Amino acid sequence: MGRGAQALARVAVIVRAGAAPLWWLGLLAAGVGAALPLSLTGRRIGLLAGAALFVVAAAVVFLARRRRYTHFAGAASRAAKADFLQARSVTVRTWRRAWRWWLLLAFLAALGSGFALPGAAGLLMAGAGAGLWLKAAWLGRLERSADALLWIRTDWVPKGQPVGKLVRGFRTTGLGAGDAEPGGARRH
Repeated sequence: MGRGAQALARVAVIVRAGAAPLWWLGLLAAGVGAALPLSLTGRRIGLLAGAALFVVAAAVVFLARRRRYTHFAGAASRAAKADFLQARSVTVRTWRRAWRWWLLLAFLAALGSGFALPGAAGLLMAGAGAGLWLKAAWLGRLERSADALLWIRTDWVPKGQPVGKLVRGFRTTGLGAGDAEPGGARRH
């Protein structure tokens, strides 16, 4: 990179990176929990509680920090020509490496809680994944309406949190930049 150039990662890709692991690990933990023959509360109560937790988790994750996203999107500055746009696969891999141990611990906790409430914690994880997908889709609509993709400096997101304390703002490019669609999906 040249002098003054910075690496930028897509905001929607960072948000979407956690959706698939949370979704699939949550569904796997819920399935294993529902298949357990013995539990403290019973399969029906566990799955009903899990369904409620799924809806609540999806709503909370989707609505969390929306005002901060819209503020940064509204105040975003144009990316410089010298800035380096990080590939979608690199952004996803970086996020998953940073969070892999937390994902593993959450999965093991969801499996363990299956003896008390079968499937509930797994459905909670899956709900968080669904909320991240919804938030990425919302960011995609925001990007399409502004006719600009949202990017963030990679050194501001060491833990994969696109609106964390270190973040000072977003950058924008045209819709054709990068290798991901608005919302963070792969470009075909």
